[in-house]
Amino acid sequence: MREAVKELWPELGWIQNRELREQVTQTWVRAFELSPLEPDDLKEIPFTLLVPDCPATFMEHKRCVVHIARRAAESMREFLGKALKIDLDTVIAGAILADVGKLLEYERVGGKAQQSKRGEALRHPFTGVALALSCGVPDEVCHIVAAHAAEGDLVKRSTEAYIVHHADFMSFLPFKNLAR
Repeated sequence: MREAVKELWPELGWIQNRELREQVTQTWVRAFELSPLEPDDLKEIPFTLLVPDCPATFMEHKRCVVHIARRAAESMREFLGKALKIDLDTVIAGAILADVGKLLEYERVGGKAQQSKRGEALRHPFTGVALALSCGVPDEVCHIVAAHAAEGDLVKRSTEAYIVHHADFMSFLPFKNLAR
């Protein structure tokens, strides 16, 4: 499973801190151990169930979020680095893990993705944090997982969490227009 995770996520190599890289990898491995989904499913299922017939896959969306978040963080460091401290490893790790909980929120029935029984009770930010904590992921990264979606509107987001939150919504909200 480790090799499948590394194949899905070449961006893991961007995390400079080896321990953090391993914790993020292990979180994805653990998610697959508990999920009804297989790695190849993520290349086919839609990234959201909120957009009927969503044309973008889970991995297309997720990798896009990671790339947007990294580039935004780098630009912010370049121009605002004197005023804002931004930890790039935290941004990348948080972006990679933001939707890991969807592996417990989704299932595939008859070839189509749908919300699982667990997903009805617990949205992916909650299950994602539980998975990440169980693999020793630091609180700063777990905060991003917890705060990347609407649930984060109720907490004070870190700078890194704002970056991932906006990267996620930049590659989500335009798809909501397609549903109209």
